[in-house]
Amino acid sequence: LIKKIYKKMTSLNKNIVFEQAPNIEIKTKEIFGVECEFKVQGFKEKNDYVPKIDENYKFDPVTTKSILAGFANDRRVLIQGYHGTGKSTHIEQVAARLNWPCVRVNLDSHISRIDLIGKDVIVLKEGKQITEFQDGILPWAYQNPVAIVFDEYDAGRPDVMFVIQRVLESSGKLTLLDQSRVINPHNFFRLFATSNTVGLGDTSGLYHGTQQINQGQMDRWSIVSTLNYLENSVEEKIVLSKIKELNSKEGKDIVHSMVSTAELTRSGFINGDISTVMSPRTVITWAENYLLFKDIEYSFKLSFLNRCDELERSVIEEYFQRSFGIDVSDAKVVNVGE
Repeated sequence: LIKKIYKKMTSLNKNIVFEQAPNIEIKTKEIFGVECEFKVQGFKEKNDYVPKIDENYKFDPVTTKSILAGFANDRRVLIQGYHGTGKSTHIEQVAARLNWPCVRVNLDSHISRIDLIGKDVIVLKEGKQITEFQDGILPWAYQNPVAIVFDEYDAGRPDVMFVIQRVLESSGKLTLLDQSRVINPHNFFRLFATSNTVGLGDTSGLYHGTQQINQGQMDRWSIVSTLNYLENSVEEKIVLSKIKELNSKEGKDIVHSMVSTAELTRSGFINGDISTVMSPRTVITWAENYLLFKDIEYSFKLSFLNRCDELERSVIEEYFQRSFGIDVSDAKVVNVGE
């Protein structure tokens, strides 16, 4: 993934013009629905690295304020929370409304140090092949007004994590030992990350592959914000904004029952009754599958039930029954009125 991002980056970079500093003031109350005690600025022009705006996106006030503080005051912001809560999308949508160039990098096990820092490549110059060092995505972003977002931060390899540690301090310089080069950060470079755990490893059993994070590195994050599941009424609005075909009386009742089922799975997980949680992303997928198959039970099985432990399915079926008033085995096709 990072190689594809970097390939696109190098191919477009020659034609892309970066504004070197934010030049318009942002009315946060009007755009994000939150009042900030600090001044927030954005860019007037957008380029190809600015995410597209999702007009239907619903902002969580506390998380939005944390992200805005990161952009406005050069804070390093880590967003932690359960899967499917929209952590990365939240950062992207704030960046989109600020016209702030933003690049996401997924820290999977295949991302290596040279992917981030750079490597020697063979290039053709004046008809001759020569070896030339090509910056990775981190030095490139570090020298431009770009926000870089490290997804799955708690799944990164130790050698990669210590590369990131170099740039966690807002005034820290990036030293490229291979090049005997020291890079100063651009005044409007910004760094964000998302994680499912808070750096202490997987204590829930939900996130295999995550690792404990060096506490010296965790200490360098200026702001650690938690984005977990929202209130039912807010989650229903999010689903309806994404699935407009259900924005009718019958559709709203179905979405209400879907979100109620999800809430029961979360309570069941907290109480230790089940080990699988239905995220907002799963609820949206369930609604999409329902529109496709026109069958509540069948779409529920495809979207969530079939991935659950067989020993726990009876409990989850009970959640479905409590929300919809029908047993899973007896569920019939339910159509949404036009």
